[in-house]
Amino acid sequence: MSFTTEDVDTIIAELGASLTPSQYSAFVAAAHAALGNCSGPGAAYRILRGLQRNFFDPPSDTTEAHAPRHYRRPTKLSSLPPVAIEDARAIGLRRASWARR
Repeated sequence: MSFTTEDVDTIIAELGASLTPSQYSAFVAAAHAALGNCSGPGAAYRILRGLQRNFFDPPSDTTEAHAPRHYRRPTKLSSLPPVAIEDARAIGLRRASWARR
């Protein structure tokens, strides 16, 4: 199987899809410089996935400011533990009492 520049361009486009345009152009330039004489698409992907992480800025976690109002303030329902979760000791006692019947 031959290795073409179209394979590398496809990998670069897939990894750069989540980047902003300025980050994408910098990533493409750095990707072509980092690859040099790459042996195949698998090696290119392994090289470029770490490089893409250097250019990606994750979005901030300010979604709470834009969340619906009922998610912003604590409620009795959200502050209590989940209903279906039990302590392991309670489960063991329940099973033991069921077995004695």
